[in-house]
Amino acid sequence: MSPRAQLVWLDPPSAQSGFPFPSCTQSKGERGRAAAAAAAMWPPDPEPDPDREPAGRSQPHAALPGLRALLPARAFLCSLKGRLLLAETGLSFITFVCYVASSASAFLTAPLLEFLLALCFLFADAMQLNDKWQGLCWPMMDFLRCVTAALIYFAISITAVAKYSDGASKAAGVFGFFATIVFAIDFYLIFNDVAKFLKQGDSAGETAADKAEEENSDSDSD
Repeated sequence: MSPRAQLVWLDPPSAQSGFPFPSCTQSKGERGRAAAAAAAMWPPDPEPDPDREPAGRSQPHAALPGLRALLPARAFLCSLKGRLLLAETGLSFITFVCYVASSASAFLTAPLLEFLLALCFLFADAMQLNDKWQGLCWPMMDFLRCVTAALIYFAISITAVAKYSDGASKAAGVFGFFATIVFAIDFYLIFNDVAKFLKQGDSAGETAADKAEEENSDSDSD
């Protein structure tokens, strides 16, 4: 028998590859069911979303909430106290820079200390540390800070303007006068708040004493 006449019996494609191709020996109904099964297996799984990042990779914006917790709240910065503290911090820093560049460099310690103190109170009020650490008398500390800052700025500003003739000293004196005004407004507002608080405490004590006297008088009459 020649090679062309030899018959090579091969298994159907479905038996070799495992893919459900319909064979020639299947009936029409079997072919239809095989086609339906093949259609159910198609299309393959969709490609993964390219925008989706793997779970193990750290995202750059994941640390933003932690950093935002350290920043002052916008509501506090828009309040009167927040604006005053921002003005005190900015004016103290500008005055410090002017004194560094001037011939009146002996006065640079005062604006530097006031800048650090204003920054500390800004952070403390923004983080509400006065509510957490109630053992410290925050209003009195803030009042003394503003009073001393206003007096020191007024004294060194007059000296810088009157005694020194260079432009940096003059600029330091002018910014020092502005800082004096801002600190004076701040301690005036603090004084009003403390006075109102003390008046409320006295009125509450008087009402409690009046009630106690009334109760005593009623018990004596009975």
